[in-house]
Amino acid sequence: MRELPDDLYDTLVDAARAYFAAAIGDGRYVGWVAELDHPSGEIIAGAGLQLRELLPRPDAARERLVRGPQGLVLNVYTERAWRRRGVADALMRELLRWCRGNGIESVVLHASDDGRPLYDKLGFTPTNEMRYDGRL
Repeated sequence: MRELPDDLYDTLVDAARAYFAAAIGDGRYVGWVAELDHPSGEIIAGAGLQLRELLPRPDAARERLVRGPQGLVLNVYTERAWRRRGVADALMRELLRWCRGNGIESVVLHASDDGRPLYDKLGFTPTNEMRYDGRL
């Protein structure tokens, strides 16, 4: 989300390509794209879901255990000319439909300020997550 220094760009692209080559193939990452419905087939938006295995845990209401992987929503992006037209909304609804159909009971994301209204509308709520910023 616009936080990458220019000198890390190529390194990130190379590392991401290596990750996606493995993770898409073995099912740890699922992605969706929106493309124009004409001969160019131009991709105008995308969304991704990283599946990460977590321990069994109580659901939000503390009524039962949630099992299986958690979906971490990543790489939601819409080309500037197509923003505020419902494209990201459609992608996210498809992503959530896929989660329901594939037994993913927990979905999380880190929202940008621009994306927060969409995620609020879809039913995401802020949590108490914190991030350790020290070096390990």
